Amino acid sequence: MDTDQPAEKPRPKGIYLLPNLLTTGCLFSGFYAVVAAIDKHFAPAGMAVFVAAIFDMLDGRIARLTHTETAFGKEYDSLADLVAFGLAPAILSYQWGVVRIAEYGRAWGRFGWLAAFFFAAAGALRLARFNSRSATADKRYFEGLPIPSGAAIVAAFVWFSSEWREPGLTGLIAAFSITAAAGALMVSRFSYPSFKQLNLDRRIKFAYMLIVPLFFVLVAVDPPTMLLSIFSVYALSAPVLWAGRRLRRALRGPPAVG
Repeated sequence: MDTDQPAEKPRPKGIYLLPNLLTTGCLFSGFYAVVAAIDKHFAPAGMAVFVAAIFDMLDGRIARLTHTETAFGKEYDSLADLVAFGLAPAILSYQWGVVRIAEYGRAWGRFGWLAAFFFAAAGALRLARFNSRSATADKRYFEGLPIPSGAAIVAAFVWFSSEWREPGLTGLIAAFSITAAAGALMVSRFSYPSFKQLNLDRRIKFAYMLIVPLFFVLVAVDPPTMLLSIFSVYALSAPVLWAGRRLRRALRGPPAVG
């Protein structure tokens, strides 16, 4: 028996303040988004979803850097994500559009109600699938659109549209179609890059550094438009690449036999 192998350190079982405080910030931001949406303050509600995304991005990284990852933190993070990125965008979409779209008929009202619920249910399923497969999944990719990205699309669209006093039936159908489509992409099997393999310590060309301030400048000029564009491109990238691969295989035809 080889006794030179170091014993595996047991996983911490305690509750650590800093990462869970950040997770609480994510939960609070989601709760605020719900309250703001109920009070019909749609632009602040949309902003709150993005604030929740910042907290969600930080809590896991801080836990890994400080070696304070725990089973409790993982479960707490999932519950906070469900509120901030599942329920909050669904309620935001519902509050913004269902009352308006119901004026065009009861069937349209039901369509909006079901689209909002479908998004919330898809978010819960996406989180459950991620948690159940996280131990064996390829860390380079996400299976299905990540729930923060799906929430960002819905929140950015409502934030972008909050200045419309009367969006009309076309705008309302677009809002709920986007909500339902984001939910469908979350539970899809499309592969999305996770960007976890990026090495921030590696040297890069100076020209690439210009991308960072340019990104912040563009977002600062028109936050809802730019955020909606960025996350929409990310969401559409996987199905577009999948369709492109299928088309190329169809054009090449079956392999020659002989």
